[in-house]
Amino acid sequence: MQLPVAIIGASGYAGVEATRLLAAHPAFELKLATSDRWEDDALQSRLGPCGPAGAHHYAAHPETGADAVRAAQGCVAALLCTPTEASLALAPALLAAGVRVVDLSGAFRLRDARSFEHFYRLEQSDPRLLTEAVYGMPELGAQVRAEISKARLVANPGCYPTAAALALAPLFEAGLLADEPVIVDAASGTSGAGRKATEEMSFTEVADEFRAYRVLRHQHTPEIAQAFSAAAGREVRVTFTPHLLPVRRGILSTAYARLAPGRAARELKQALLHKYAAEPFVQVLGAPDQVGLRGVVGTNRVQLAVECGGAPHDPERVIVISSIDNLLKGAAGQAVQNLNLMFGRPETEGLLGLHPL
Repeated sequence: MQLPVAIIGASGYAGVEATRLLAAHPAFELKLATSDRWEDDALQSRLGPCGPAGAHHYAAHPETGADAVRAAQGCVAALLCTPTEASLALAPALLAAGVRVVDLSGAFRLRDARSFEHFYRLEQSDPRLLTEAVYGMPELGAQVRAEISKARLVANPGCYPTAAALALAPLFEAGLLADEPVIVDAASGTSGAGRKATEEMSFTEVADEFRAYRVLRHQHTPEIAQAFSAAAGREVRVTFTPHLLPVRRGILSTAYARLAPGRAARELKQALLHKYAAEPFVQVLGAPDQVGLRGVVGTNRVQLAVECGGAPHDPERVIVISSIDNLLKGAAGQAVQNLNLMFGRPETEGLLGLHPL
């Protein structure tokens, strides 16, 4: 018997991917899909083969989603593919109705309410949920998986933090990185900016261009620092610079650190291989030059590789390159991983059949 689930915010890029995944999932029934943008349209007409003909389609208010919350009652879980301000209102209401939540926005990822309010320019409406929410990156370890399985509320990680944390967390855990600031440069396809039409995201502005954006003020900066600090067991300072690639999807991330005194460069790759030996979605490649977008876009995979050297001009420099699909492993695919864990399903269920685009 399939478990009924809801997707609120089905018309965004992550929502479309989540709908596609859950429509084909053997354990879950997509009972409800909402969209304030696609009001009165049939889901099947919008998504074609991706949309199940039997799914109900309601219109949700973009801020409170009161109609969607009422419609979601009876579902075991809801995926919130909504803006952060909408998730702040929706998640508490769904939890009160007995619906477990995987939130794909940034509403509950940060433990520090002041940091959240500074970077998101929003007031945290229920700070208690920050301590309850489980940060849902399963590959970080068995304890994380155990917490996800029991959670009422899972904060699905951001796309940039997923690429960065999976690259460096094992090295911090193994004590292989020096106690100094870390730099992360990452470039994302245009779908990472969402579906809302703006002049700066139009084809003419983006094509044949490559630029940084939100320099020193991107909302994923504290999330990356939080993930690194948790892995290291100490505060890790981070400089994060995002860039916009003139492609539809995918993230290539370059993380810069330094080898800890007394540690050997060969330990870096060994740590990655040990951490991810049993991880079906993580591929540790032989060299950073081998990591790219073609092998991950359209899948829930992560590719990564490490290099260390630089002597004599930059001794003990560590560089880890990683790549993901920002809409799958960076959003909807990871959300389905978390949903699987929450309901005792195999973590890979509904995700292994994805192939590079």
